[in-house]
Amino acid sequence: MVFLHVAINVTNLERAAAFYEGVLGLTAVDRPLKFPGRWYQIGAVEIHLIQAEKVVDTCQDQRWGRNPHFALGVTDLASLEQRLVAAQIPWQRSASGRAAIFVADPDGNLIELSQLS
Repeated sequence: MVFLHVAINVTNLERAAAFYEGVLGLTAVDRPLKFPGRWYQIGAVEIHLIQAEKVVDTCQDQRWGRNPHFALGVTDLASLEQRLVAAQIPWQRSASGRAAIFVADPDGNLIELSQLS
């Protein structure tokens, strides 16, 4: 078995792209589908943004790491934290003490960003 992609519903594709590309620094890749969306390749895995009318809020715990999320490894977590602060995007440090933070995209989808060794 091989992990291929994670699909994320977003209500505003351009606003989501500004976050995933402008803040997280991802680059969009070709997407051979006709309905609205955007894809990003990260190593062997893709993130698929899918335009949706609404997004279900799955955040039940104030500690974001205990809610549904996906995780990305980053090479410079401190620099990413600075970009989030500059963009006035709230984030939470991992309660585990690891070098990791949690951030919500504009639709509330939670993402863990972990420092790679």
